[in-house]
Amino acid sequence: MFCYQCEQTAKGEACTVMGVCGKEPQIAALQDLLIDVVKGISLFAVEGRKVGVVDPEVNVFTFDALFSTLTNVNYDAGRFVEYVRRGARLRDRLRDKVRQAGGKVDFRERCAVFTPASTLEELVKQGEEAGLMSDPSINPDIRSLQHTLLFGIKGICAYAEHAQTLGQQDEAIPAFIHEGLAAIARNDRAMGINEWVGLVLECGRVNLRVMEILDAANTGAYGHPVPTKVPLGAKKGHAILVSGHDLKDMEEVLKQSEGKGIYVYTHGEMLPTHAYPGLKKYPHFYGHFGSAWQNQIREFPKFPGAILLTTNCLMRVQQAYQDNIFTRGPVGWPGVHHFDSRDFTPLIQKALSMPGFTADTDGKSVMTGFAHETVMGVAGKVIEAVKGKQIRHFFLVAGCDGAKPGRNYYTEFVEKVPKDCVVLTLACGKFRFFDKDLGDIGGIPRLLDVGQCNDAYSAIQIALALAKAFNVGVNDLPLSMILSWYEQKAVAILLTLLYLGIKNMRLGPSLPAFLTPNVLDLLVKNYDIKPITAPDEDLKAILG
Repeated sequence: MFCYQCEQTAKGEACTVMGVCGKEPQIAALQDLLIDVVKGISLFAVEGRKVGVVDPEVNVFTFDALFSTLTNVNYDAGRFVEYVRRGARLRDRLRDKVRQAGGKVDFRERCAVFTPASTLEELVKQGEEAGLMSDPSINPDIRSLQHTLLFGIKGICAYAEHAQTLGQQDEAIPAFIHEGLAAIARNDRAMGINEWVGLVLECGRVNLRVMEILDAANTGAYGHPVPTKVPLGAKKGHAILVSGHDLKDMEEVLKQSEGKGIYVYTHGEMLPTHAYPGLKKYPHFYGHFGSAWQNQIREFPKFPGAILLTTNCLMRVQQAYQDNIFTRGPVGWPGVHHFDSRDFTPLIQKALSMPGFTADTDGKSVMTGFAHETVMGVAGKVIEAVKGKQIRHFFLVAGCDGAKPGRNYYTEFVEKVPKDCVVLTLACGKFRFFDKDLGDIGGIPRLLDVGQCNDAYSAIQIALALAKAFNVGVNDLPLSMILSWYEQKAVAILLTLLYLGIKNMRLGPSLPAFLTPNVLDLLVKNYDIKPITAPDEDLKAILG
C-alpha cells in the first residue's frame, strides 16, 4: 500500500500500512487497479476521438469510477471488484470500436491489455503491481507532477458527476481526462517538466469549466441561492439527516418525505442547500445538524433518525449507527444499505421507525446563500464601502476541514480578522467558525458563506467582478486567500487558482506530500504560495 493523496497522510509522507482515513490495504490495491483500468480506457478513448469514436457510457464510467477512489468515499471491496470488471469490459469494447474505425489499438502498456483476475485475492495482487510507485524509473519530479495531475483529475470527476446528474455535460471534459490519464499511462519520456506543468495547469482550466457547468446545473434546477437563516436547533418529530454534496438526492428525499411527519436536516456540505429556492420551498426542510465530516463519528450516534450519505466524505461506520445509515452514488461501506436508484423508501421507513426528536430545541442560527448572484447584487454597496475605507480587506478563508491538529489556526485567524475586514468562506472548512457572529459593515455581513467546495466558482466570479469594477487585476485587489485542503477536489480547485494566475495564497495546515522540493520551489517562485504560519503573523504580513 502506498497512498499520499490527502492532507492527513501518515507522518506527512504516505500511508503504507493502513490509511489514516480507514482505508485498508486491500481497498487501496483495488482502487489502484481501478485507476489502471481507467488509464487503459483512456488510451483507447484518445485514439477513438481521432477517428470519430466517442462512447458516452465510457465517459460516465470514467467520472463514477475515479470519484469512487477519492478519499473517504468507498470502502466496499465488492463494489470495486464490480468497477474493475465492468471497466475492463468497456475498455475492450472501446478498443474494438476504435479498431473497426481504423484507429490505433496496438498498445503494449499493461493497463491496456491485462485481464482482471478471477478471485479477489488475485485482483488485490494485480492492484499492488499497479500502485503509484510501481515504476521506480520515473524521475521523482515528473512523478510528482503526474500524481498532481491524477489527483486533480479525480476532483474534476467528482464535480463532473454532479453536473451530469442534473443534465449538464461538455465533451471537452472527458476528452481532457482521457488525454491526461493516457499521458500518465504512456509515461512519454519526451515530455519534460514544462510539458507536465502545462498539463497540470490545463487541469485547472478544465476544472474551472466543470465548476461553471455545475453552477449552471444547480442554479438551473433550483434557482440562484439567496441569503437564508438556517437554525441549528431541532423540531419535534421524525428526522432524516442528509450529508454529502448531491442536490438531486436532497430534492428527492424532500419530495418523497413530504407530508409524512418527517423533518429533513442537513449535515456537512449540504448546509448551503437551504439557500436554493427550489429546495427551501419544502416546509419540512428545517435546519442543520452537526458540523464537518470528521465529526460524524461523534455526531451521528446522537441523531435520532435515518442518515443518508450522498457523496464523500464518509468515515469508518460505527456500530452505534450502522443500522441507521444509508449510502448513495459512489459512496459505500460494507454491510450498509446502498441505494442504486433514488427510491428512498427504506430511508423514509427507517426514519418513521425511529423516535426522532422528542421536543423542539432552540439553538443558534447561521446564514448561508451568499453566492455570486447575491454578492454581485450589492456590488455597488461593496465598492463604495471599499472606496470609503469602511472595508479595508477581504479574506477568503476556505477549503476542507479535517481532524489533524493545526486546523484551529483557521478559527483563530477569523476571530482575529479586524472589524473593518470581510471574510468569505466556502466548503467544510467553514465549520471551524461558521456559527460565529462577526457583525456587519454598513449592512454587509462580515462573514459570507458562499457555499459548497464547488462554489469556489462563485468566489472566483466575485473576485473577477470586483477586479473589473476597480479596473485592476485580481492579484491587486485587497483580497487574500487563506486555504485549507484535505482531499482531491481541493487539489483541483488549487490548480484552477494557479491556472488563473492567483498569487500569494496561504495553504495549510501542511503542504501536499506528493510535491517534491523542486516542484514546490517552482510553485513558490511562480505563484508565491506560502504555508500558513500563525494567525497574528500572517495577518501582520498581509495587512501591515
